[in-house]
Amino acid sequence: MTQTPGWLGRLGGRLTRMGERWEERRAAAEGEPHPTDVPPPPDSPPDVPAPPDSLPDVPADRVPAPPAYAPAVAARLEPVAAVPWGLRVAAEAGWRLLVLAAAVWVLARAITSIQLVVMAFLAALLITALLQPTVGRLRSLGLPRGLATAVTFITGFVIMGLVGWFVVWQVMENIDTLAERVQEGIDELQRWLLDGPFHVTEDQIKEIAKNLREAVGTNTEEITTAGLEGVTVIVEFMTGILLAMFSTLFLLYDGKRIWNWTLKIVPVQARPGVAGAGPKAWRTLTAYVHGTVIVALIDAIFIGIGIYFLDVPMAVPLAVFIFLFAFIPLVGAVISGALAVVVALVTQGVFTALMALVVVLAVQQIEGHVLQPFILGRAVRVHPLAVVLSVAAGGMVGGIGGAVVAVPLVAVANTVVGYLRAYSQEQALRQSPRPHGATVADLAPVDGPAAPSAPPTPTQPPPPTPPVAD
Repeated sequence: MTQTPGWLGRLGGRLTRMGERWEERRAAAEGEPHPTDVPPPPDSPPDVPAPPDSLPDVPADRVPAPPAYAPAVAARLEPVAAVPWGLRVAAEAGWRLLVLAAAVWVLARAITSIQLVVMAFLAALLITALLQPTVGRLRSLGLPRGLATAVTFITGFVIMGLVGWFVVWQVMENIDTLAERVQEGIDELQRWLLDGPFHVTEDQIKEIAKNLREAVGTNTEEITTAGLEGVTVIVEFMTGILLAMFSTLFLLYDGKRIWNWTLKIVPVQARPGVAGAGPKAWRTLTAYVHGTVIVALIDAIFIGIGIYFLDVPMAVPLAVFIFLFAFIPLVGAVISGALAVVVALVTQGVFTALMALVVVLAVQQIEGHVLQPFILGRAVRVHPLAVVLSVAAGGMVGGIGGAVVAVPLVAVANTVVGYLRAYSQEQALRQSPRPHGATVADLAPVDGPAAPSAPPTPTQPPPPTPPVAD
């Protein structure tokens, strides 16, 4: 009794399925739609649309066009595209110039804070460039490196010390004579002003002298302070000399090792270019220092001989000052020449001063147009505008020492930049793909007996040119 309902239920399910299949066959025979294929009546609620992710892809040609009354909406440009091209270029260049100016300002501040150390090291570089060839010659004669360095170092600084002592000795020996000659020159200048074409009266001359005495009496405290500051300057000068001597000694002895250590600081990618630019820069600096010494020596000798025959007092110390000031291009020659002319004017009168001026100008013209192009050459040639600007900037940053080292630094920088530019172009040519097939060098005629020709190498077709993006 318990299994009868289950049996009856299975029988009823089978009969139901048989009836459905019978109805499907009958509908298919008569052509009537199946009840499941009949569309719903109009009053039935519409189907809920599927979410966008499940919608089938609609072809582009079946998308309905917007109505004619719909307004046209312009697409918004990207912010970068909305900025004009010229403004974008100016902005890119502007922030880079600001970064460069900030870096230069920070570097100038750092140099100013340790000015004594920087100037001493730069002076050591110049002295090393002057003495290094002597070390090389002594080593080629068989002397050890240490002995050659010691001999060159001691000889060089002894000679420079003797030159300084000679200048001081000459000034101290002639100071009394110079004072008397200056007083005589002032009296002669006063008489010339009274009797000359300027019609200066004696009262005006006395008024000028009175104003000078009052200025000196009023600024006594400032003069005393300047004298105390002069003592400080002397102490700093002696400290700088000791630093320069110490640096020169080690640069002469271990210059190559110091340079190799410096290359390790440079990034690996830029190291080959810097390694090639270093020797070029050192040769430029050496040529500049040697050429400047020769030119300065010629200037000092010829101008000193000229003012000596004009009977200008202290001709030898003036010649030494001309030699020292010649290391400041353009500006130094003007200052030293003006000093010689002023001494000649005060001590010997107007005619002698004019003759001294002629001598100075003649020697400087020969120097500028003959000596410097012949001795220095094109390797260290710098434009006069760059010379004046570099001397002015060096003088503002480091005083006289900055004016002395400014031009050689500019010459070295010019050499380094030119070498790095040529090196980058050469590297770009080496990395560019080689031409396919025969080149002009292969087709050029060869003089002399014909060499046995090598078997031709099969050439490959050139690779397809990639399309250029618009």
